[in-house]
Amino acid sequence: MNRFWILATALMGIVMGGTAAADGSAEAGATKAVVCQACHGPQGHSANPEWPSLAAIGAPYIVAQLQNFKDGKRNNPIMMPNAMSLSPADMADLAAYFDAQSSPTGEADPSTVAIGEKLYHGGDPAHNIPACEACHGPNGAGNESAKFPALRGQQSVYIAKQLHDYASGARGTGPNGIMQTIASRLSEDDIHALASYAQGLR
Repeated sequence: MNRFWILATALMGIVMGGTAAADGSAEAGATKAVVCQACHGPQGHSANPEWPSLAAIGAPYIVAQLQNFKDGKRNNPIMMPNAMSLSPADMADLAAYFDAQSSPTGEADPSTVAIGEKLYHGGDPAHNIPACEACHGPNGAGNESAKFPALRGQQSVYIAKQLHDYASGARGTGPNGIMQTIASRLSEDDIHALASYAQGLR
């Protein structure tokens, strides 16, 4: 069996195992999140398709990404200086606040739903692409304990940009590099269909 399918099967077991609670204060985070809402929207629902919605995306994932921006592991001219001033407690509080908000909602492009649905739930064995749901869950709710972000309702433009960044190596994902490998095997049509399908997940 291909190693990517073995990994996908193992990760599915993790996804179905529950989520981890944030150790920050959502109440404290609400005050600290005022600055974040200028880009990421009220309650973390972004109105700009190029900026991600943070609502219910996963507290551990938010903390990890804020730390990556602070450490320079992710390069973004807006996020890097903002993250530099955050303490571990600030990150935990912001993550708790955004994770406590309701998931964003969006619509998928009807013309690509069939392609996106097939890839998201079944992958593409011919190109060694595992199903996205193995890590991000059947309904796109993610897996907090594994720091796999929720994708449901996320901006499709943003998702497509991240897939392109993974494929080019502009964005990394830890030691196993699974997202770089998967993204590099996706066609432009695949990326559009997956990003749109995830935006429409509930």
